[in-house]
Amino acid sequence: MRRRVVFYSSLAALLLVVAFSIFLATRHTVSDATSSPSPLLGKPAPPVKGVSLTGTKVNLSSDRGHVVVLNFWASWCPPCKQEAPELSTFAWQQRNGGAKVLGVVFNDSVSSAKSFNTYYGSLYPSIAVDTNGSIANSYGVTSPPTTFIINRHGRVVAELLGATTDRQITAIVNKVTS
Repeated sequence: MRRRVVFYSSLAALLLVVAFSIFLATRHTVSDATSSPSPLLGKPAPPVKGVSLTGTKVNLSSDRGHVVVLNFWASWCPPCKQEAPELSTFAWQQRNGGAKVLGVVFNDSVSSAKSFNTYYGSLYPSIAVDTNGSIANSYGVTSPPTTFIINRHGRVVAELLGATTDRQITAIVNKVTS
């Protein structure tokens, strides 16, 4: 009788471990970023000027009149790797006159950033290299990924900390444009 109890207890424990392992293996790893009460909310977005990964000039002011998704990222950042496909999807969906996506390389080498960008399907057309950290400092960014949504009038309307999703960005952009 005692052997049966031990056997069934062991079997139940094994099934529990297997079920929990399957649960962990099949859950969706990208979670929504956390909305942050940024001191920039409602204020004009600080300037973003620089050189892109391809050597062209990048200037946030040239996107005035459009909603802009400004994303700070780095190739060494695991949550940035999680959100990269989501941002690529969003940028692709917005390519015909929707929101503009502007990336800022945060504390990373140009060669690593180029490799990351190529690996994830050339995330979006405009990616500024923040060589001295001045862009990140003006936005108060201390770690990637951090995303700002800027309305058509150039004002910051949202800040998201952590890996964001296409669904989350789309919801905010739709709210801003309606």
